[in-house]
Amino acid sequence: MASKELTTPQILPSRRKFVWGLGILSAFAAIGSFSRLSFLGKKNPVPGKPGAKKTVKMLTQDGRLVEIDQSFLTANSKKVSNTELQNWIKK
Repeated sequence: MASKELTTPQILPSRRKFVWGLGILSAFAAIGSFSRLSFLGKKNPVPGKPGAKKTVKMLTQDGRLVEIDQSFLTANSKKVSNTELQNWIKK
């Protein structure tokens, strides 16, 4: 029993050093990943802001997918059925 009482105070400082070291290492990792993500990432414009363009993806008659500015579209739009779409596409 006397040996356990002597070794316990010796173990606690090494555990504390380990936990502190692990905490500092994880803090550096979190700061590093946050700084990389915020500076290297491509910034997408927020919808509703003046610089943001609103586009819509549409299918052309020859089957290509294109993006069109929403200001060119009319407000009276209806959904196309599958049969109408299959007959409309030129192959």
